[in-house]
Amino acid sequence: MKTIKDYISSISLLLLFFISWEIAAKIVNKKYILPSPTQILSKLWELKSELFLNHLPATLLIIITGLLISILIGVGLSIWMYLNKSVEKAFYPLLIASQTIPIIALAPIFVLWFGYSIWSKVVVTILITFFPITVNTFDGLRSTKKELVELLRTMGASKKDIFLKVSIPSSLPYFYSGLKVAVTLSVIGAAIGEWLGAQAGLGYFSRRMMTQFDGAGVFAPIVLLSLVGILLFLLIVFLEKIALKWRKTE
Repeated sequence: MKTIKDYISSISLLLLFFISWEIAAKIVNKKYILPSPTQILSKLWELKSELFLNHLPATLLIIITGLLISILIGVGLSIWMYLNKSVEKAFYPLLIASQTIPIIALAPIFVLWFGYSIWSKVVVTILITFFPITVNTFDGLRSTKKELVELLRTMGASKKDIFLKVSIPSSLPYFYSGLKVAVTLSVIGAAIGEWLGAQAGLGYFSRRMMTQFDGAGVFAPIVLLSLVGILLFLLIVFLEKIALKWRKTE
């Protein structure tokens, strides 16, 4: 089990970065361009009520909704491709090709379609998080050891038994790896959607502060977004440990 000593290098590097940032901000002395970390924290405290009560819940709703839909569609499609080769040949190339489309270019179109409702942001989040969940889960299903499959077949196991008792457990580590990537991307997706068209949310608030040339106000919701991403990532790690107790860890 890792302790604080294992993170000393990372913590030291992070402290060095913030100290350098603080010094650079003092030298530049233009907080509308480069606010210092202390100024950003002060602004975050000043705006805590508005950010935590109004804008954070709106962003969290987008992130959670987008992630849940991505999980349902992604896991469902990966299972369908695994069980049906024709489906794999039809969908897998399209899945890869979809990642060549710049999502930020599509976001304004979703605003035209769905308006400033939550769904324009949810669709952006889904498009960003859908790929790692689907591909990782599919790769996990394909990683099923043939020796175990053959063993269960000789013991009279049905296809359903093999799928539930071998394929699904084999895919879980891959699924959680994809989910850890997706959960951090979901924060980016929600912020992009809010930045381009919203009436509430941390991305929307950051954009509003930019129009007022409030550098610290721009960074304050970004810091909060980063914390949300970190906490969601740690939550997935926690759930992974619970779900994969059977797997040997170092």
